[in-house]
Amino acid sequence: MIGFFQATAVAALLVLLVGCWPNAQAPQGMVLIPGGEFNMGSEANFAFPNEKPVHRVQVAPFFLDVHPVTNAEFAKFVRATGYKTVAERAVEWEEMKKQLPPGTPKPPEEVLQPGSLVFCPTSGPVNLRDMSQWWVWKIGASWKHPEGEGSSIQGRENHPVVQIAWEDAQAYAKWAGKRLPTEAEWEFAARGGHDDWRYAWGDVERQDGKFMLNRWTGDFPYRNVGEDGFSGTSPVGSFPPNDYGLYDMGGNVWNWCSDLYRADTFAARAEENAVCCDPKGPPSAAGEKPMFGDPSPPTIPGAERRVMKGGSFLCHPSYCESYRPSARRGTSPDTGSSHVGFRCAMDAPSASESR
Repeated sequence: MIGFFQATAVAALLVLLVGCWPNAQAPQGMVLIPGGEFNMGSEANFAFPNEKPVHRVQVAPFFLDVHPVTNAEFAKFVRATGYKTVAERAVEWEEMKKQLPPGTPKPPEEVLQPGSLVFCPTSGPVNLRDMSQWWVWKIGASWKHPEGEGSSIQGRENHPVVQIAWEDAQAYAKWAGKRLPTEAEWEFAARGGHDDWRYAWGDVERQDGKFMLNRWTGDFPYRNVGEDGFSGTSPVGSFPPNDYGLYDMGGNVWNWCSDLYRADTFAARAEENAVCCDPKGPPSAAGEKPMFGDPSPPTIPGAERRVMKGGSFLCHPSYCESYRPSARRGTSPDTGSSHVGFRCAMDAPSASESR
């Protein structure tokens, strides 16, 4: 595996070879992704149905954050703007019920206090199709208190920020003069120039016996032995980068993308039988039919969800091998949790602008 500086140099060289912005410089903390065509999705037997079929996609060159946004970086944003995340605001029942079956009664006011979803290990084996067994709504949970009241990010300044809703990620990106990456950009970057690799670093999960990512080790969801060195989030850069010099493109925390999510997005694209150029996702979730085997949290038909990529420290091969580049999930944009973060992208200048 090549190092960060070598990977960055390789990416820059690729850009020169394709004749795009010979003088472009990546902003601090970002990497220039050269763009190009790739096979998006996976037809492998280990892939989920929403990753199929494979289809040809082209993306323009762009910049991407080297690692997910950290607690320290998000704190700087909050200090500068006074921003309050979705988890820090009282729950708006009128918005919440849009994600629930019609007729769901309004819960007591004390339940609608600011909070978020926190992972809580179970006492033993449970039905893995019932996520409510290990996700608990905790009042007071937020990016500053990832596990709820009494928890803190002290000592975790270089860990990815979590408990971030899509709206929060959008707000940070706008403040930073950036944007969220599209799903296609994210997957292209995660592959590091290798269409056929199972993971961001190759086909074998461990290289020379070493873990290449932060994931659950042990028995999910009740026993994490920390064989990879961590039982929760890990500091960014704790594992080797991929061949574009990007860290944590698999495991640690899920990354929000800009696209609306539909389980059938790839099937619709494949019907067009042409290279899809810089896709931005479906225009609407309306008309989406439930897909058997979709790993995304269940929701009512037509409810808006946004794409997440990359998997997290809670992924395990027996349950959720979503730390593969092609893996994808849709989540309500107003939902944060203790394993959801983000990274930002930025348009690269055109050839004429860089001269």
